[in-house]
Amino acid sequence: MKTVSSYKKRISNKLNLRFRCFTIRTYAIQPEIAIKQDLSWRDINATPLTNLRSLLQLCAKSRKPMNGKACHAQLIHFGLEPDTLTSNILINMYSKCGLIDFARKVFDKMPQRSLVSWNTMITTYTQNMEEQNALTLFLELQREGNPFSEFTVSSILCACAAKRDAFACRQFHAFVVKAAMDANVFVGTALLDIYAKSGLIQDANRVFEGMSERSAVTWSSMMAGYVQNELYEQALVFFTRALTNELEYNQFTMSSVICACAGLAAFIEGRQVHAIVCKIGFCSNNFVASSVVDMYAKCGSVKEAYTAFLDAEGKNVVLWNVMISGFAKHSHSLEVMILFEKMQQIGMRPDEVTYISVLSACSHRGLVDTGQSYFNLMTREHNVSPNVLHYSCLVDILGRAGQIHEAYELIQNMPFVATASMWGSILASRRIHGNLKLAEIAAKNLFEMEPNNAGNYVLLSNVYAANKKWKEVAKARKLLKQNEVKKDTGKSWIEIKDKVHIFMVGETNHPRIGGIYLELDKLLEEIKKLGYKVETDNDLHDVDESRKQELLRHHSEKLALTFGLMSLPLNAPIRIMKNLRICGDCHSFMKLASTVTRREIIVRDVNRFHHFRDGCCSCGEFW
Repeated sequence: MKTVSSYKKRISNKLNLRFRCFTIRTYAIQPEIAIKQDLSWRDINATPLTNLRSLLQLCAKSRKPMNGKACHAQLIHFGLEPDTLTSNILINMYSKCGLIDFARKVFDKMPQRSLVSWNTMITTYTQNMEEQNALTLFLELQREGNPFSEFTVSSILCACAAKRDAFACRQFHAFVVKAAMDANVFVGTALLDIYAKSGLIQDANRVFEGMSERSAVTWSSMMAGYVQNELYEQALVFFTRALTNELEYNQFTMSSVICACAGLAAFIEGRQVHAIVCKIGFCSNNFVASSVVDMYAKCGSVKEAYTAFLDAEGKNVVLWNVMISGFAKHSHSLEVMILFEKMQQIGMRPDEVTYISVLSACSHRGLVDTGQSYFNLMTREHNVSPNVLHYSCLVDILGRAGQIHEAYELIQNMPFVATASMWGSILASRRIHGNLKLAEIAAKNLFEMEPNNAGNYVLLSNVYAANKKWKEVAKARKLLKQNEVKKDTGKSWIEIKDKVHIFMVGETNHPRIGGIYLELDKLLEEIKKLGYKVETDNDLHDVDESRKQELLRHHSEKLALTFGLMSLPLNAPIRIMKNLRICGDCHSFMKLASTVTRREIIVRDVNRFHHFRDGCCSCGEFW
């Protein structure tokens, strides 16, 4: 008996010695793992299985798949059959390293699975965007009659949110209520998130209001839901409510409220939120800093956007892209190119998003050769494959410069199917550069791709009008009526003293509308002295010429400008936002108004920014 006991002890000591050697070798190869985790060398004296578990957890945290596989191999080599705990650690390690198939193999071979095993595997699928596999595994869990927890349900709800499956969302909501988990803060937060991402914001709000307990993540998710659904005013109101509830700030909350300010072009509120961001120390966060830069750019203040950009620390490629995009939208093409060079000088590699902004800047300035050189630089220098958006920018560059046939040939020969944006560029350029045949080809494609977009009929009509083809103009207008396509109602808004004032064409509801019309009449008389004439070709209503002049006279951006002149201090820039493209008549009006009033007028339409100063526009007539 003593001999047998002594033999077993020698075998155990030998096994432990081999494990200690393996552990020492692992730490020697990757000493930073041990250092970062502050491991004591006393761990080497632990049991082999404990050692391997510790090493596997280190490999998971440091994302070292090869070391993790080596540890797994040692388990097999020493005949240590993985128990439930070790298998869970293996699944976690493989999932953290992105080896989902390996994680699933470990899961499938487990003789016994605890709830942690199912949760880990379901979460792995969800985090790696394999939502269908997550849902299938959950159904398997249910069929086997295994228990589940709030973490299981919240993971499944996250999978539904990623799929944006409203039907599945409602099904799981019913399941949650039946399982009496609807009061759980994790489940409730996941549920409102999926409703918001599916566009069911009212359902999301009902879930939020029905929760007895809410975390900071719950408030942030609801805020993000409003922003994702472009309900910016509601988002700001919700943020005010959150402040009264002493919500704990986090980067996601602040980023969402800043995005809401950007969507409304609420410059004053945006500056106030920026002040809060600086006060609580989030300015150094790239995620928040990018939102601040984008907000200022969308509010028409590219100078303050650039200041915020310079103040940011540790700029990443996303922040550089936001600033370059801001310059491009404001027609600051030279600044775009300078920043593009600077980011390369500091070792930052431009990506596909960077090149979209750079090519867009070239388009706005008619820089054909420069744009083509950047297009070629993508693959030659930075190994960026041009996508359909890059080709769309190049089509726009050629079209705006009058190289219509070259743009059409590019569409015919590119490795993508032409988009509505490309055909829209061709049709819009026809208005300036002629060529009815290509205009009709572009219009035909647009009518098939976007049958309900009235703007395409307007563009075609304008092309005919520019070529004095009045019969064709009438046909285009008739086609618009026959297809029962309605133009979007033009709206413009301006922020005065923390309040947003919205105007429509022929506005009658504003409390000061009578005074606005009187002041607008005076302004029109002044700019007529500079040669202004109403461009009735920009109105497609089926009315007589005098009625057209009246409608154009009272376009929403003109009313917003007049109210701004009446309400803002002298020399203050006037910032106007519009939901449609600014028409040619209003564009001419704004140029002359900037001369008469000696004001800078900034108009953000659906495409870009226009800075009017001293009778000129920053767009250089490219819009």
